[in-house]
Amino acid sequence: MTGDFMAMLLHQGFVEFRFDCGSGVGVVRSEETVLLNQWNHITLYRHRWDAWLQLNNGKHVQGRSKGLFSRITFREPLFIGGPGNTTGLAEKLPVVEGLKGCIRHLEVNDHPYKFALEPKGEATKGYGIEECTADRCSRVPCQHGGKCLTSDSSAVCLCPLGFSGDLCEIRVDLQVPSFNGSSHLRYRGLGDSALTWLELSVALKPTAPDGLVAYNGRRADGSGDFMALYLREGHVEFAYDLGTGSAAATSRRRVQMGEWHQIKVSRTGRLAVLIVDDQPMVEALSPGAFTQLSLPLNMYLGGVPNWSSVSPQVAVRSAFVGCIQKVAVNGHQMPVLAEALGGANVDNCPHPCVARPCGEDGECIPQMDYFTCRCKPGYRDHLCARRPPAPSFPGTPGGFLRLADHRTLAALDARPLVLNVRFRLATKKSHKFGSSTDGLLAAAITGRQITTLGLENGGLVLRFSACDEESSNIEEIRVVHNGTVVSDGLWHRAKAVRDGTSGLLIVDDGPAITRQSVQLRRPRSPPALTTSSEQDGLYVGGMPPSLLAARTPYVTGIRGCVADLVLNQDHRIRLEEAERGGDEMEEVGECDAA
Repeated sequence: MTGDFMAMLLHQGFVEFRFDCGSGVGVVRSEETVLLNQWNHITLYRHRWDAWLQLNNGKHVQGRSKGLFSRITFREPLFIGGPGNTTGLAEKLPVVEGLKGCIRHLEVNDHPYKFALEPKGEATKGYGIEECTADRCSRVPCQHGGKCLTSDSSAVCLCPLGFSGDLCEIRVDLQVPSFNGSSHLRYRGLGDSALTWLELSVALKPTAPDGLVAYNGRRADGSGDFMALYLREGHVEFAYDLGTGSAAATSRRRVQMGEWHQIKVSRTGRLAVLIVDDQPMVEALSPGAFTQLSLPLNMYLGGVPNWSSVSPQVAVRSAFVGCIQKVAVNGHQMPVLAEALGGANVDNCPHPCVARPCGEDGECIPQMDYFTCRCKPGYRDHLCARRPPAPSFPGTPGGFLRLADHRTLAALDARPLVLNVRFRLATKKSHKFGSSTDGLLAAAITGRQITTLGLENGGLVLRFSACDEESSNIEEIRVVHNGTVVSDGLWHRAKAVRDGTSGLLIVDDGPAITRQSVQLRRPRSPPALTTSSEQDGLYVGGMPPSLLAARTPYVTGIRGCVADLVLNQDHRIRLEEAERGGDEMEEVGECDAA
């Protein structure tokens, strides 16, 4: 045993192939570690000096033996699972013990070996070999990429995210994750983001008094820095190690099983503070002089796939059982499911979000036993109901909407009057009524006061009449905003303000344009034309032709769409409920408000 040899072995979790053609050892080592308690597949190829190795579906790793010799001569038997006669290779092999585990398939140069003793199989001898308990997995066909895990008496499937059931056969639309004691979610580690300062907030509902809630460590063997949040005998505990010894902060009272709880951990340097619901604050101070926490490995929620990677200073060795709906790290609220890199055996917690109350286009945000909806643009109510189509105006003298309900009339009398509107104008010329660069967008009439917002030569103009306190004249306030092109077929926003004798107009994110006044050559007396109460109201997209000609400089209304019209910041106008006025009201159509 001092000449040619080849050996495949496990060393520090990696697969190694070592071989010697007679003039020096070559080593090929996998870049990934083996998966404990799961079946692994190893492929090896050697030709003369060269060899490559692949573990599972990982990278092909190459290596080469030393010296000039390229052929290997074997005179000893092939040993499987144990070292056999390797007394002369002690300096060339880093391990001396045999494999602790199972082998269910071995094929060399297209020849599959039969493990049974002769004459039923090909084995000439064997020692300490038993039937593999992992063979129970052959009777548990996990589906959808589920992994079989064996215990002393059974085999269970670890299901990937989005699947549940004994065989991972049930597709699950995950909303609020539930953990059953064999579950976990995996995330990118905190790395150096928690070096000096760490703030962790969790909302959870436990159903078992013991279990690991969150864990992030520094080394795969559990040594070194770590932070862990867990339940121990019903108490919440936060443990951490900065490299010179661990410390733990434990809640003074047990938490109630089956109830939602808010947990907040704040750590600065060696000092950690734990707050659970309304319980008194608890502090812990780590020993030693180190003040930084480095966590390069993955962070786990609800449990871990391998407990050997968890620090022995963590006082529990069981996974969390219950629901977790919120995790925030350093002020960033993590989408618990969306940011997960992987996980197993995660099901849905009984919660209103599971029924998708916010529809297909809204996101349900759980808040303890209730929820709120985060809606996409184009949706308006608290359940993300789709915004109704915006009315489309034809640009005729008689196509308009009118609102004259009590609340709208009261809003029009407010000082200041603030109008926010979103609109889109047509870009092509109308054969009958001209281009979309001129027309009335909106008008407010209350008594003798009229305020208009319209387009003049492509620019947006706010007009209203105002009494000059220092003279005997009535002035027309005219605010022109021609710095933004609005007749381009795109949606635009405008804010118009009428405040006594001053006016203001803003388009999109452009500058605020203040008033330009034109003194009218008429005395300070009521205008000849007065308005009856039947004409009061908010007009959108146009006005009745007689009123349009008498009170405004416009010939037609706009040709385009109007949406999201709000008065005085808090009164949203429901255009779908407005009156369609005039002989041409049937010409008012609908367009997409998105």
